[in-house]
Amino acid sequence: MTETVARAGTAVGNGATGSKSEQAYQAVKARIVDGTYSPGYRLVLAKIAEDLGVSVVPVREAIRRLEAEGLVKFERNVGATVSGIDPTEYLYTMQTLSIVEGAATALSAPLIGAADIARARAVNEEMRECLQHFDPVRFTRLNQDFHSVLFEHCPNPHILDLVHRGWNRLASLRSSTFRFVPGRAHDSVAEHEALLKLIETGADADAIEKAARLHRSATLDAYLAQTNAGSLSAQ
Repeated sequence: MTETVARAGTAVGNGATGSKSEQAYQAVKARIVDGTYSPGYRLVLAKIAEDLGVSVVPVREAIRRLEAEGLVKFERNVGATVSGIDPTEYLYTMQTLSIVEGAATALSAPLIGAADIARARAVNEEMRECLQHFDPVRFTRLNQDFHSVLFEHCPNPHILDLVHRGWNRLASLRSSTFRFVPGRAHDSVAEHEALLKLIETGADADAIEKAARLHRSATLDAYLAQTNAGSLSAQ
């Protein structure tokens, strides 16, 4: 999804690709993911259509797709609203991702070159700069960019597919963990550098996998320590 469609009030169709229904879907989903449409927000089709510069029909189709994905629900006498975050689904997703991403990073490590290391380090520097005026949505996007460099060379397509599925599921949960535990972001940047040094120095696969898994698990642990199931579902 692009920043253009994600920005509230942006009309659909100005040079964008895909059908109006697809563009409406991407625009509404982006606003749910970045928190513009928060959990419980009532999705008034006519108002959204006006904001996007389209008819109600493509917006209705977009809302149906988002309902099928679990991002939207219909409430009696209310209509379409943005769904809350399922804390159990988040927990399971993060646990699974720590395992498969750790394995993908370890398998990818021997294939990561100097240019890849430089690219990942540059992204991590952007993350460090982002800490000064913290933007959890941007930080989360950069975090995915960083880890993508480390696991994208994984030669096992099945493991790589599971990693992508995990990241996509996190996006559908609209969960920027760092929104709730911003202090964890500082530790995350430091752990990224330590992980890069392990790869740079040719550490064995077990050490790299363990570091990658503990890095992901530490974020989950910080999140769970800060937020209980009741408050999560209310977010």
